[in-house]
Amino acid sequence: MIRIDVPIELEEQLRAEFADLDGAAREAMGVELFRQGKLTHAQLGRLLGLSRYETDGVLKRHGALYDLTIEDVVRDAQASRQARGA
Repeated sequence: MIRIDVPIELEEQLRAEFADLDGAAREAMGVELFRQGKLTHAQLGRLLGLSRYETDGVLKRHGALYDLTIEDVVRDAQASRQARGA
């Protein structure tokens, strides 16, 4: 459990804006840790209690999808082909 102390007036304001403030804070922290490379996609999903697909949606909403280059995609495709023996 992680606890963040926020002044009561600010907490009231934020709770009025977010139906689930605790969940929004967890999501924001998780996405930032993912961006920093401190959490994997799977770990972020577990933190948020989401499927892989739902985790992709969260990352997309936050503009934090993978920063892949074309070279990364080509390399991954080649590795996949080699693993399959193709």
